[in-house]
Amino acid sequence: MTMAQELSFRPKASEIPKEPGVYRFLDAEGRVLYVGKAKNLRARLSNYFGPLSSLHERTRRMVLSAADVKWTIVGTEFEALQLEFTWIKEFQPPFNVRFRDDKSYPYLAISMGDRVPRAFITRNRDLKGVKYFGPYTQSWAIRDTLDSLLRVYPVRSCSSSTFQTAARTGRPCLLAELGKCAAPCVSRVSESDHKAIAKSLGDFIGSGNDSHVSSLRQKMALASSDQNFELAARYRDDIQALERVLEKSTIVLDDHVDADLIGLSRDELSAAVSIFMVRGGRIRGNRSLVVDLELDRSNGELLEYLLQDIYSKSGAAEAPVVPKEIYLTEMPADKEVVEKWLTELRQKNCSLFAPKRGDKAALLQTASQNAAHALQNYKLKRVSDFSARAEALAGLQKMLNMETAPLRIECYDISHLSGTNTVGSMIVFEDGLPRKDQYRRFNLDTADDTESVYQTLMRRLKYLNEDGMQSERFSYRPGLLVIDGGLPQLNAAIRAMNDSNVTGITLISLAKRLEEVFVSGLDYPLILPRTSEELFLLQRIRDEAHRFAISAQRKSRSKSISSLLLEIPGLGEQRARLLLRKFGSLKRIRMASQDEICQLPGFGDKLAETVLKHLKD
Repeated sequence: MTMAQELSFRPKASEIPKEPGVYRFLDAEGRVLYVGKAKNLRARLSNYFGPLSSLHERTRRMVLSAADVKWTIVGTEFEALQLEFTWIKEFQPPFNVRFRDDKSYPYLAISMGDRVPRAFITRNRDLKGVKYFGPYTQSWAIRDTLDSLLRVYPVRSCSSSTFQTAARTGRPCLLAELGKCAAPCVSRVSESDHKAIAKSLGDFIGSGNDSHVSSLRQKMALASSDQNFELAARYRDDIQALERVLEKSTIVLDDHVDADLIGLSRDELSAAVSIFMVRGGRIRGNRSLVVDLELDRSNGELLEYLLQDIYSKSGAAEAPVVPKEIYLTEMPADKEVVEKWLTELRQKNCSLFAPKRGDKAALLQTASQNAAHALQNYKLKRVSDFSARAEALAGLQKMLNMETAPLRIECYDISHLSGTNTVGSMIVFEDGLPRKDQYRRFNLDTADDTESVYQTLMRRLKYLNEDGMQSERFSYRPGLLVIDGGLPQLNAAIRAMNDSNVTGITLISLAKRLEEVFVSGLDYPLILPRTSEELFLLQRIRDEAHRFAISAQRKSRSKSISSLLLEIPGLGEQRARLLLRKFGSLKRIRMASQDEICQLPGFGDKLAETVLKHLKD
């Protein structure tokens, strides 16, 4: 069956222009499903109108949901990017990438749009006339920081009602008496002077460097030379307060570095990014965003959408300041166009980099680790939520035609190292949550994946007796068995079930590529809606089985290596552990020099020579 037969709205190739432009897929009611840009509209749209089998599953679902496609020609790729982003914001298409915060972060905010600006802590990014700084990971940390800064920059931090009461009674609040508010409510300073103080506070937070401290030191020296020691003491206290604030920000790069570093982590269904905001060489804040992937996207495309999302003004919120440099794990799909767009936003040059070595690459790796953690937490949150778990289990029951919801689910995975130390793993989820006390591992004598699945299932199923009772080793009878793999792995599991004479247990496998669910008795896989709770639960179970399998295999490998080392004359368990702790593997021990081994406690020249000779033989 061809796409032409499926899609009545397919335009003729000659009707599609070759110029740059933006296209929209619409459903039967005219709602925009997807917005995309192209250097060449004809070449790009032709990718959507090929055979069904040539399309990614999610792309296929999108075009089959559409009833029409429209396009708009623009002059340049840059204009295409601008129009694409404008329409994404306007129409909110369901198949476009939409990042969102994995949690709510506190910001330090200054209401510069007010007649009398106010400094406060908020999680609301949609206030008009407000300048935001952050985000910060902990609210208590930014509150402590603000308390220190108000001594140097005494901006009002009281609510509107408190301010109005003080103005009406002529009595300022306690913060004014403590020197942490300039008391514009009772005209101790003029409104213009107070606004200048608020601007200075924003400048210090935004810069993140010690230029303000240097300025205060100069003023302190001048006051001291004029013998105005009281003023000099005040400057000294202000310097100490600012230095305490700066000390709380970790110095990670040179003090002239003004950059954002963006790490990325993803799987087939979701992605997360973590953004480190470095100002003056110090990390001034970090933020994590997550997204569900509706269409198959490259990392470069994801990062391009991310940059558009985070540096654009959204609603009433003020967009984050575009830094001089942005470091990414890899370049966006249209690097030059994105750089031009960011440069226009910043009104100064902005450059994109993808470092492979050095301090920035190391910090970028840390950002990627934070992104991986954010992605894991996002998936765990989905799975651990009670209503989500109940929905997922009920959905699996309906999808698999089970009599009852699968309250106990067992998942199996195989791990090996180049065909050695093969380990089968079994993990258990009860009521949608992991039961780690019931995890099991199986040491296997084959490197073949399907045979490994068969052996693992045979060893587990033998504990099921005829009346369905369960041995204490494996708790109660599972309702669902999940195999990590495709159809070959499922067939191996079916063979094990038949040979074990076990019935009444639903058996499925989950393939990684398209998250296809192969079901025993069905000739074709099931494709679950990618946002469904059922798929999130199955994916979480499969990932946990994979993690446990790798962990079990590493333990097995470590024991194997230790056994080999213990065969060396004169090498006991303690010295073998020292070798493994120092070098990590047999390969690295073999590559080590005799002098390097001799540096370990208890190793002399003779023993080191014996170790190397034994391993190289």
